[in-house]
Amino acid sequence: MYHFCPLLPLAGEKGDRGEPGMPGKWGKEGPRGERGAQGQKGSKGQMGTAGDPCKHQYAAFSVGRKKALHSSEGFQVLIFDTVFVNLYSHFDMFNGKFYCYVGGLYYFSLNVHTWNFKETYMHIMHNEEEAVILYAQPSDRSIMQSQTLMLELQENDEIWVRLYKRERENAIYSDDVDVYITFSGYLVKPSLD
Repeated sequence: MYHFCPLLPLAGEKGDRGEPGMPGKWGKEGPRGERGAQGQKGSKGQMGTAGDPCKHQYAAFSVGRKKALHSSEGFQVLIFDTVFVNLYSHFDMFNGKFYCYVGGLYYFSLNVHTWNFKETYMHIMHNEEEAVILYAQPSDRSIMQSQTLMLELQENDEIWVRLYKRERENAIYSDDVDVYITFSGYLVKPSLD
């Protein structure tokens, strides 16, 4: 018995490469590769504009008082006699005022010792406005009393402390040796402009 086997055509020579077809759809994103090697250091940038040589971007003071004080009039500025810190002399010891040369956000703290049986009534002043009150009623016990606050200051603002006398005797205690009265402030963050 014979098997019939059709003849297969013989393969010819390889033809020319065809034109590329249309691109297919994007596949799924693969996993992130490893971080590459660090590149070379860039070239140095241009020099910035010169700053104001007289403008310090810092401000801080901490002053105290060793002498007791009784208010003798309606409003009385609290003058200090002891310096702990007075950066760039922004706190005027003669006038008892902090002068703002660097606008920005400031923190202030006032600490006093009250006097037995006498009222303690004081303001931390922002320019000519009362910012906060430090108050203690008359008592048979003297105590340390404090007040803190943060203020946004503009250049040339003034911060100071005053006693405010009402119908009662208003006083803060000290003994000429130790410092019972302190007033401190510092720049937290300067303004950007």
